[in-house]
Amino acid sequence: MLCNACPFECGVDRSKELGVCRASDVIEVSQAQLHHWEEPPISGTRGSGAVFFTHCNLACKFCQNHEISQAARDITHLVSPKWDCVPSDKLAALMLSLKQQAAHNINLVTPTHYSEQLIPVLEAARPRLGIPVVWNSNAYEKADTLRRLEGLVNVYLPDFKYWSDELARKCSRAPNYRKHASSAILEMFRQTGRPKHDEAGIIQRGTIIRHLILPGHADDSKRILEWIADAFGADVPVSLMAQYYPVHRSHELPGMNRRLEPGEYEEVLEHFHKLGLEGFTQQLSSATRDYTPTFDGKGL
Repeated sequence: MLCNACPFECGVDRSKELGVCRASDVIEVSQAQLHHWEEPPISGTRGSGAVFFTHCNLACKFCQNHEISQAARDITHLVSPKWDCVPSDKLAALMLSLKQQAAHNINLVTPTHYSEQLIPVLEAARPRLGIPVVWNSNAYEKADTLRRLEGLVNVYLPDFKYWSDELARKCSRAPNYRKHASSAILEMFRQTGRPKHDEAGIIQRGTIIRHLILPGHADDSKRILEWIADAFGADVPVSLMAQYYPVHRSHELPGMNRRLEPGEYEEVLEHFHKLGLEGFTQQLSSATRDYTPTFDGKGL
């Protein structure tokens, strides 16, 4: 099967050659564990059952998870010796193991490029899971691919990264990011509607849009918030993140080799409230490695 799962539409047979994401047709997982640093309705009190996939389809120069998303791009062969290759039955077993550890949900982190492989796994595993499945992505996705996930995913957690296509190309080599991300998020909302929570406040269905504020680009953030307000009003919670810190290749981005300044964060936060948006915000003190997982294969 030729891979056209994401907007890059590489059209390669991943069992024989590699596309932009450098992933083969075999799912590779770097970590599977309870994760306590997502938004409160996702992590709750017991943690989210996070499964971190390798080979992100983007190449963000400031990626805090670059150990799996960027180092993997240097791989020229079809299977990486660094991460675990996970057949369908083992992946389903990982999900069930996380459920048995009392995870509130199964949180698929950076799953886009494995969509085709994940669909049959979710079809087989969901009847036994009995807890929500979260699709935690960078939003550089195709609405056509997402439509095939309808009924298999309960909660979408996209990160709407850029309004400016120039900024998207400079930071992530992602052409037409805004067009694809906005279309994908509209499809996510069509499937899930407004968030629904259980008695403990844990989200059972719905979409939450994340946005990471980038230093020097407050205006870009405000444009994204305006689009969200126009498209959804307060029907979709927004997670406004201030956790950017310089890492990986951020030194190559003019003006971005630093943390956010209080003034620019307050500017975006004020716009967030002015638009009547609801959701979650972070303190500037969140800009630390303390909340970034160490990818050591734990939980596999």
